Amino acid sequence: MNTKEQIQAEIDSLKEEYLGELYILIKDFTQSKQQPKKASFMSKLKKIKIDAPKDFAANLDLYVSGEKVVE
Repeated sequence: MNTKEQIQAEIDSLKEEYLGELYILIKDFTQSKQQPKKASFMSKLKKIKIDAPKDFAANLDLYVSGEKVVE
């Protein structure tokens, strides 16, 4: 017996009153699997490119105060 047949057998054994709930679960499941996954916040952050001097992070305060300038 394959998986679809096993699922069908379980559905057939359910009382009619529970089929509506099951339908909603199945519909939500199939929609979640068919939609392309949205990019995660971290994957979006990885795409950010910063064009700055190599010491920018270490000397951020100096760049912000104007003691160092980006050339």
